[in-house]
Amino acid sequence: MKSKLFEDFDERAQEVSKYFFLLKNLEQGSIKLRMGSTTHFKIKNIDVNLEKTLKATGFLLLYNLIESTIRSAIEAIFDDMRSQNISFDDLREEIKKIVIENFKKNKSSDKLLNNISNIALDIISVSFDEEKIFSGNIDAKRIKNTAKDYGFSYKTNAQKTQNGDDLLKIKENRKNLSHGFKSFAEVGKDATADELLKIKKRVICYLREISQNIESYISNKEYLK
Repeated sequence: MKSKLFEDFDERAQEVSKYFFLLKNLEQGSIKLRMGSTTHFKIKNIDVNLEKTLKATGFLLLYNLIESTIRSAIEAIFDDMRSQNISFDDLREEIKKIVIENFKKNKSSDKLLNNISNIALDIISVSFDEEKIFSGNIDAKRIKNTAKDYGFSYKTNAQKTQNGDDLLKIKENRKNLSHGFKSFAEVGKDATADELLKIKKRVICYLREISQNIESYISNKEYLK
């Protein structure tokens, strides 16, 4: 049976895959616009600039998949610690440091007082804030550093994943689009559907293997000292 982590990942990955196959059909000319009423209409090709915009949007979808997957995986670690009633004292040193840093930056004193009754147990859950991890700045290097911090493996099959090298390009395109540094047409002008499908395949393989590493980490309770 699939874990909740992989159920969510597979659902999101499928959504992204469908979009990229649409881009492939679009580039091949098999998708056209039908304009007018049901009885009087014209069939038109998709505008070239619109095609570029749709391709650039693919990078946003990929970035969303990357960030949501890694955020959910880290959240799964904290969920497991909480469900197992793990005490702060039982954590490995690296995780203790993460909990303390989260505790310092994520919660006001009022919120802490309202949510803590047994500090050794409650500090783990109340210190975690999913909205404040990664926040638009995640690539393979960040995932590697996170893996080192928590103690799970960042190793993947390089032939299938290129070790997540595509994530840097995706992050940069996402930043350029979200901050208006480049237009959608600029970002999408040189991207072919075949290239995007290859990137999408490598990224999904990479995220799946990282998620498997984290699942193994959780199953083996490797967050314990």
